[in-house]
Amino acid sequence: VQLQASGGGSVQAGGSLRLSCAVSGRTSNLYATGWFRQAPGKERELVAQITSGGGTRYADSVKGRFTISRDNAWNTMYLQMNSLSPEDTAVYYCAGRRMFSSGYMYWGQGTLVTVSS
Repeated sequence: VQLQASGGGSVQAGGSLRLSCAVSGRTSNLYATGWFRQAPGKERELVAQITSGGGTRYADSVKGRFTISRDNAWNTMYLQMNSLSPEDTAVYYCAGRRMFSSGYMYWGQGTLVTVSS
């Protein structure tokens, strides 16, 4: 499975961005795809996840502001980010998790999101 993120950029606080992740390969093997982010000096964290059944999970820090979605064929995954704050500044990565696995093993390249105050 290959993933490629896009859509990052610079935005002012309170603004919105939409990230996209192109997913290709054997998506039938996927249990979930998700968005992670890593800010300077911080560990990478899971921002949002969507499963094969459509279930979603969000980090507490983004609940109510971010929405993860995907198309039915799982060709593209999205992260709609609203009410952005400088604390959301990070490199965002999309990733895939295979069924019956304990973690994410497929990773795309990151896309930088910068939020200015």
